[in-house]
Amino acid sequence: MIRIAIIAGVLHSGGKRNLIMEYYRHIDRSQVQFDFICDSDSNGIPEEEIKALGGRVYKVAPYKQIVAHMHDTYQILKENKYQIMHAFDNTLNVFPMFLGKMAGVKVRISESISKGDKNEKKTIVKLALRPFSHWFANYYMANSIDCGIWQFGKETYEKGQISIFKTVINADANAFDASLRDDTRKKFGWENQVIYGFIGRYVDQKNPLFLIDIFNEIAKKQANAKLVMIGFGELEAAMHEKIQEYGLEDRIEDLGRRDDIKQFYNAFDAFLLPSLYEGMPVVGIEAQCAGLPIFFSKNITEETTVSSLAHYIGLEESPKAWADKIIPIVNKNITERRSYSEEVKQNGFDSMTETNKLQNFYMSKLKYTNKGGVNPRISICEMNPIVTLMPVVPGERRLAA
Repeated sequence: MIRIAIIAGVLHSGGKRNLIMEYYRHIDRSQVQFDFICDSDSNGIPEEEIKALGGRVYKVAPYKQIVAHMHDTYQILKENKYQIMHAFDNTLNVFPMFLGKMAGVKVRISESISKGDKNEKKTIVKLALRPFSHWFANYYMANSIDCGIWQFGKETYEKGQISIFKTVINADANAFDASLRDDTRKKFGWENQVIYGFIGRYVDQKNPLFLIDIFNEIAKKQANAKLVMIGFGELEAAMHEKIQEYGLEDRIEDLGRRDDIKQFYNAFDAFLLPSLYEGMPVVGIEAQCAGLPIFFSKNITEETTVSSLAHYIGLEESPKAWADKIIPIVNKNITERRSYSEEVKQNGFDSMTETNKLQNFYMSKLKYTNKGGVNPRISICEMNPIVTLMPVVPGERRLAA
């Protein structure tokens, strides 16, 4: 049995956690086990489930404390003698890839699961680190073609050097459930309302202030419309200020951070996701599986299309234009609600199929490197080590097995 170091970074409830855990739940754990290396300021590490499945959780200093963060990570990689590591932290992967090379990890996989937007502050860091995305990794991976090209470059993709593994969900578990829909709507008092939903972080990337602008226009046209928001984040105060400005306090319900998400996909009548950018959003696949029409911004890759329920609208269009396009589709779908789990499976987004491919990928690359194979893509990069830029120095250990 092989243990793989999963570099999870900051792990909150959301797409990255769901993606990794879907792989972990379905992989053959008699052959492959995951050890999770997470930043200590994470608030969504499913520790109990990981340990129940035979995995281990290590908490390291937050990446903003870069020296301590690297020391902690290096010690874990070195002491456990991993042969494979898989990093899910986008352009920040350059740091663990370097540490993995120093610690002797043979298979170092850097995965891109997101992109960036020039108007978002943290994108400055992403853009600064992106040129180093080829350094120290010997395999590149992405959950969509767009994400792979954004991080590793079009030339790298066209050479076939980026392995695409789709965002996956358990299609059967996320299928539409009419009884769950009725029970949830009754529990929250939504029986006679048209429920528009949003699930995600309240941050610039998700464009939540524009979301409220859109719903304000919907509310003008639909007397029984209600917006239900599930999430948390730094823009929460600004969002509630805008809600008050529009006088929508009775039309918008903020349920905060929750993990019991399945019931809401069933209870909602539409999902709104006007993000500035995404990778391959898990919520987009889950929503469609449950028969929920979802309205993306055109900034989101159309690779997220699983069914006819996926709709794309440009961010240059007005909130009124969004409302005019959304309402007729939602009204029609309410009378035709059904499960789309088969479409999810047919389009390759089911957990079991992709997990089997991922496990075969791990084993084949390990076999290749154990035979002395060398990935030619990294030969030039390895001639330019950045040891002096990223020192590993002694510091307080923050390891929790």
